[in-house]
Amino acid sequence: MYQPRHYRKSVQAGGLTGFVVTVDETDLLVLAESELEDAALELVKAARAQLQAHIARRPEFLTSLKPLQTPDPEVGGGEQMPEMIAAMYRAGQIVGTGPMAAVAGAVAEAVGEGLLSSSRQVIVENGGDIFIKSDTPRTVSIYAGASPLSAKVGIRLPAGRFGVCTSSGSVGHSLSMGQADAAVAISTDTALADAVATALGNRIRRAEEIAAGLEWVQGIEGILHAAIIVGNQFGTWGQFEIVPLANKVT
Repeated sequence: MYQPRHYRKSVQAGGLTGFVVTVDETDLLVLAESELEDAALELVKAARAQLQAHIARRPEFLTSLKPLQTPDPEVGGGEQMPEMIAAMYRAGQIVGTGPMAAVAGAVAEAVGEGLLSSSRQVIVENGGDIFIKSDTPRTVSIYAGASPLSAKVGIRLPAGRFGVCTSSGSVGHSLSMGQADAAVAISTDTALADAVATALGNRIRRAEEIAAGLEWVQGIEGILHAAIIVGNQFGTWGQFEIVPLANKVT
């Protein structure tokens, strides 16, 4: 069931134009240097078509909660596997999840990468999973539902290209086996960040497990930062600055 994304009302990204692109279940907030809604819409349609075609050939890609072996190049038409699909396989194999644990991040990155030919800076948010390419530092707020820390804590990213993904056991409709209000992972690979955030969230059922969760994530190559919120408890590890917020994203 669709849940309104009220947190988007607090988004502020200086110098960028924001618009929403929706195709069936896919609902993206995109920020770019100009109005690129038509281009973003075509990229979303292409990403969804790739997913649907691959699932039709391999139905377990949709349902598996465990890593799947990457198949040989697609036989249909003899074409190579799309990079978005390959990234989902890789992320699941690294983290120990099914490939669909990385779907939101992978779609966000596919759309964002496609828009970079028309805009030097692009931010794509897909249900709390974000692809960002920015020429200036940006602060990403951590939305954690009913937690008193929700939207009160931010992660300051330098200029660059990152995936910032969040999983929650209390917010949204995505499958989570844990109780974290927010489990955040950051990487230059958005699909990997998404799979790690999912797996990290699954590990956290109470605040006392925050430290163990952060210790686990440190062993995953490619993860630059992680953060966890459970109720009024917060833990973080990594290379970026944590900043207090006044309910906005810059």
